[in-house]
Amino acid sequence: MNGPVVIMGVAGCGKSSFAAALTQALGWNLIEGDEFHPPENVAKMRAGIALTDDDRAGWLNVLADELVRRGPHAVLTCSALKKAYRDRLRQSVPELRFVHLDLTREQSIARVTQRPGHYFQPALVDSQFAALEKPVGETGVLMADATQSIETLQAQVCAWLQTKECV
Repeated sequence: MNGPVVIMGVAGCGKSSFAAALTQALGWNLIEGDEFHPPENVAKMRAGIALTDDDRAGWLNVLADELVRRGPHAVLTCSALKKAYRDRLRQSVPELRFVHLDLTREQSIARVTQRPGHYFQPALVDSQFAALEKPVGETGVLMADATQSIETLQAQVCAWLQTKECV
């Protein structure tokens, strides 16, 4: 297995839950992307205000540095909604791979609504889908159905990570 992986997707797709299970199975290091948001970003999301590209820029730089620091055996949770965001992370770690946990707007809203107390407000789901540029056709990306069980996803991702050409 060559290089770290980002578990990406819109809010509610299960990035954190899946990444925790995957890192445990692989014995890799977990980087929970949400923990690196500056207080200003968290305050905006708590207030139901969508983050802008400028809001995310510094956060992505910090995540890129963290990926470099943690080395090849790291799993990062990051929405990575736009190709430019993914490319920013790839600048620091060219061998970086992405698993896109895909789900519908309705599924996302249902899941986000079930997370009381989380700073990400259900009203922000539409902004995530508006920003999302699905990584279709990008090298080093696995598209996965976020509604599958964690065990099924884990088997699928582990098999994919074992391949030399993760396309």
